Amino acid sequence: MAFKSLLTVLTDTKLAEAPIAQGMSLAAANNGHLDILCLGVDRSQSGYYYAGANAMVLQETLSRAQDEAVAIEEFAQAKLAASGLRWGTESGVAQIADLGRHVAQRARFADLVILPKPYGDGHGAELEPTIEAALFEGQTPVLVVPDEATPLAEARKVSVAWNESAEALVAIRAALPILKEADLVRVVVVDPPTHGPNRSDPGGMLSQFLSRHGVRVEIDVLSKTLPRVSDVIMRHAKDSDCDMVVMGAYGHSRFREAILGGATRNMLEQAEIPVFMAH
Repeated sequence: MAFKSLLTVLTDTKLAEAPIAQGMSLAAANNGHLDILCLGVDRSQSGYYYAGANAMVLQETLSRAQDEAVAIEEFAQAKLAASGLRWGTESGVAQIADLGRHVAQRARFADLVILPKPYGDGHGAELEPTIEAALFEGQTPVLVVPDEATPLAEARKVSVAWNESAEALVAIRAALPILKEADLVRVVVVDPPTHGPNRSDPGGMLSQFLSRHGVRVEIDVLSKTLPRVSDVIMRHAKDSDCDMVVMGAYGHSRFREAILGGATRNMLEQAEIPVFMAH
């Protein structure tokens, strides 16, 4: 299945360039439609009336968020106007506590959500819950794009992080349109278990599955020579000149709300190339 319905969610014009460019590139390559949700985020409120607030203060914060939404939409429309693509924009205002509902509602009906990297200087607190909402509530794969990333129509070399988990397999299945077009896919296994059904051939069954789809696969079995598995995967991707990393998105429940797990958070913190995730 090609990515026909693409969505990006923007909350800051300073971080909009990379996801818009990536969305345009994929929309052109897949003859798809790019939708852009432009949200002005009221970051001052948790979603409830707070002591000491008055109507003027509340109206001021909402008006500021509305102005931001309009500015983001105008920025996006200027980028897309001469593209020749099929696209649409929508703007609105959301309190930061209610952001996930708006994102998940639209993500559910997209093939892929393209979002900016959630961590770094000048990256707002709303970016992480935006990713969480698309992944965990919208149940949609997400492509996280670093600020300076070059937009990809096709990823020529892809690193696939494989640990035999259900989340990793979901991500790999969702990424098949990308993997089938790649020149080479590296299945990366870090410190495979010494006991288990696949101990003698780590990554072998996944490699067979992918090769039957026409994917050109190599398996790299690595030792955990760095403190975190995510460090090993990202260094290997850089050393192998990969254009993208595919991995499962891991989360855990806190007050019945899914939040990014440590492995996912660590990967996104250091990512210098796009990261494709699904849960």
